[in-house]
Amino acid sequence: MKPSLKLNKNQIETEGFTTINDVFSDEEVKQLCDTIDKANGSSETFRRSADLFAIRQFLKEVPDIIPLIFTANFKELVGQLFGKDYFVVKSIYFDKPEQSNWFVSYHQDLTISVDQRSESEGYSNWTVKQRQFAVQPPLEILENIFTIRVHLDDTDEYNGALSVVPGSHLKQIYPLKDIDWTEQTAHICPVQKGGIMIMKPLLLHSSARTTNSKRRRVIHIEFCNHELPDNMAWSERKEIGELIP
Repeated sequence: MKPSLKLNKNQIETEGFTTINDVFSDEEVKQLCDTIDKANGSSETFRRSADLFAIRQFLKEVPDIIPLIFTANFKELVGQLFGKDYFVVKSIYFDKPEQSNWFVSYHQDLTISVDQRSESEGYSNWTVKQRQFAVQPPLEILENIFTIRVHLDDTDEYNGALSVVPGSHLKQIYPLKDIDWTEQTAHICPVQKGGIMIMKPLLLHSSARTTNSKRRRVIHIEFCNHELPDNMAWSERKEIGELIP
């Protein structure tokens, strides 16, 4: 492993996040954006509003994007940081427009996407949105998920870069009412176009409103190495080895 990646891996473990710039070139970012722009937006997994455009089950809905994301360099990076046994479990595309007033308060990502509702011990708080079932799994699964956010625009505190509470992922489920802001320090995570942010879902994070009239387009992909009970399955499971090239 490269010495720099060792630092990134250590930061993920201790602080719950890291950023790596220059993962995708300007030309690669252009190809990603062009492919997204050509996608058929008629599916119900596409959500459009004045403040947000999102595509759920992104890799399924826009399969042409897969080889553009999962380059040899990207797959090698995932393997070195996470290990060879991780697989994709969820994907979303977000586009926060230039004039967006969409604000997301501090929260943890506590649910996973599965193929059906099927009661199982330790799985609770079921929801369904756009025919997508979501459930809060046991803590062990949440602790073994990594999220990679591929940034297609320069992102800072003025156009929705995430604000995080370093180390908060180590406190397990962390109700907002229990947060003592006199003891917590928030950290803004700027990412350059073509860079990535990696984070743990239990990390407390938020996103501010856009104030500089610049877009923030992000591809959000979650990875895990844990299997689910026999009566349910990850709705978007894809082995990294199956993803081209």
